[in-house]
Amino acid sequence: MKGQGKDNRKELGKLGEDAALAFLNNMDYRILERNWRCRTGELDIIAEQAGTLVFIEVRTRRTTGHYGLAKESVDIRKQLKVKETAQFYMHRFQKYENSVRFDVIAVEITLDGVTPQIEHIQGAF
Repeated sequence: MKGQGKDNRKELGKLGEDAALAFLNNMDYRILERNWRCRTGELDIIAEQAGTLVFIEVRTRRTTGHYGLAKESVDIRKQLKVKETAQFYMHRFQKYENSVRFDVIAVEITLDGVTPQIEHIQGAF
């Protein structure tokens, strides 16, 4: 049973990230990486917009109201982890000259999974 719950979370997360990518593509972001991993963690989406390097944390929830809102789940510990991993990315690819921004995309998916609601919080942390 536990494994099935984890699979459902992974599937929900993938749906949310797919919706976020489609949203960003429509907003003229250039996607550089998706699910970039290193020893310090994972970055959901790395994109570029108007010369700014944007690290985007995607959080997805069903609209049942359980577990709170998606955007509320990016706590200070997660913010620090994303920043640490972003520093590793910038060092690895020598992106020292870029302006940097940290965004959150909160995706709320209805039970039927048809129309996700997307909230893009620029400069979230």
